[in-house]
Amino acid sequence: MRAGAIPLADIGRLSGAARRTRRVRLLAGLGCTVIAGLSLVVALRMHPTTTAFVPQGTNGIVVLDVSASISDETYAGIAATLEQLARSHGRYGLVLFSDTAYQALPPNTPARELEPLLRFFDVPTESAPGALPQAPRSPWTDAFGAGTRISTGLRLALDVVRAGHVDRPAVVLVSDLDDDAGDIEALTSAALAYRKLGIPLRVVGLNPSREDERLVKRLLAQPTDLRAAATTDEGGPSVEGASPTLLVVLALVAAASLALLLVLAGRLRWREA
Repeated sequence: MRAGAIPLADIGRLSGAARRTRRVRLLAGLGCTVIAGLSLVVALRMHPTTTAFVPQGTNGIVVLDVSASISDETYAGIAATLEQLARSHGRYGLVLFSDTAYQALPPNTPARELEPLLRFFDVPTESAPGALPQAPRSPWTDAFGAGTRISTGLRLALDVVRAGHVDRPAVVLVSDLDDDAGDIEALTSAALAYRKLGIPLRVVGLNPSREDERLVKRLLAQPTDLRAAATTDEGGPSVEGASPTLLVVLALVAAASLALLLVLAGRLRWREA
């Protein structure tokens, strides 16, 4: 017998409680291990991203307005939007347009490949009072006309989807929406084609006028599919992939398991008869 131990004549009556306590501890420990494993799996499936420009699980194509109506003031919105896309861990094709359009990046291109474009929208700060900063020259500065025909960009994106047999496509239009008056009918037809084919069309507006904004909202499946351009001072990345709610539920279950263990498997306390 160990020193300090107290002999009990009826120790056999405690054997059942001891076995139950061991079972509870074993089950609670096993449960916490399973929950920890599930939490690790959920966390590994989460990917940091800045915004959900396209529905999750779709393959996006960005249709970017680089027409003359895009001013230096809206360049910051384009740069911030491209930066968010580049950090999104997604894959995107890229179509540039003004009054014509061309494919700059094929579908399923890693989003990080958009980063080299940022320098073309980095407008320098004012160097002297009254001296307006000039945007850097880009490969499309002399390649496009001055007009804006949004339908050309959207139509080319559809052609890219069909030619490349893109699975679950979605398109993001980034534009100031200042479309040529002669293009409204073609734009309406293109938007209806997206709805008929079930291809999600999201729009990032670069400080559009109220009139242009109202027109585009009428063409979209949902008014909420039009959103304002990103800004450089927006917060950090959010979480996309597995739902963060699941992690909260798992944490609550783990806490409840530990609380149950403490209640049912607490230390024996002596009291007077």
